[in-house]
Amino acid sequence: MDLDLRLVRYFTVVAEYGNFGRAAIGLHLAQPSLSRQIQRLEAQLGVRLFDRSPQGTSLTDAGRAFLPGARTLLHEAEQAARTARAAVQPRTITVGYAEGLVITAWVQELRRRHPDHRIRTRHLDWRDTRALAEGRIEALVAYRPLPFPTDGFRVTKLHEESRVLLTSASHRLAHEKAVSLRALADEGLVACAGTPVVWGTPKPVGDRPAPPPPAIDDAYEDKLELIATGHCVAIFPAGDRRAAVREDIALVPVTDIDPCEVVLVTRADDPDPLLGSLEDAARTLLATTPRTRAH
Repeated sequence: MDLDLRLVRYFTVVAEYGNFGRAAIGLHLAQPSLSRQIQRLEAQLGVRLFDRSPQGTSLTDAGRAFLPGARTLLHEAEQAARTARAAVQPRTITVGYAEGLVITAWVQELRRRHPDHRIRTRHLDWRDTRALAEGRIEALVAYRPLPFPTDGFRVTKLHEESRVLLTSASHRLAHEKAVSLRALADEGLVACAGTPVVWGTPKPVGDRPAPPPPAIDDAYEDKLELIATGHCVAIFPAGDRRAAVREDIALVPVTDIDPCEVVLVTRADDPDPLLGSLEDAARTLLATTPRTRAH
């Protein structure tokens, strides 16, 4: 039987979420399209994989039996693809990095140490959670919490970063040298899943009503507009300096919030010896990088 691995992955994602709507969002698909793809897989297998009801989606007995093998199949396919790519010389290592991080010095050091290898970088949108698992990158530098499960990955802590409050330049706290969480008690702070960012609940400003809260798919620049116009505040890692170029936004250190961690993530089963050098260079350079202070 020829199974479409793409359909198998869709099945595992729906099984993980237990809901077609949330799985469709995670896969960036329309829900009707995802339902049709699962129906195609069920037709290929000749069994029903999910029971669908107004209360949600659950695995059938056949679905529960298929799930472990489906995950193994995807893992082995990814490993086979990585092995094939590793056989091609010269070796190319692609390092992914999350929004708000700068890895220039580290990459330059890697290229100095390994002139016979091609070291590439790839900036990842926060929604691109499969790049490492699918072998499109060999390593990832990101903030904790990570937006994906860490089973099967090696996570190395590099350093900690303090956090800063982002406010409009006219906000009551904009000119403080530092603030505490107590001073933000009326901002309605809400932590974002899979990211170190904390957002305030949007509020009205003068005769302007409160806008909707930031949506998952809103662009970063659109979210900054909510801050610049005074409708809400946010707490970001201090090393994320993208907002610092704007004169209408102030960055103020937050004194009593846990720092966020910057980590290096690699696949636990990747045998490439170059990854050891990669981790060493990361510890040497990124772990000793001075924390950026807000002004």
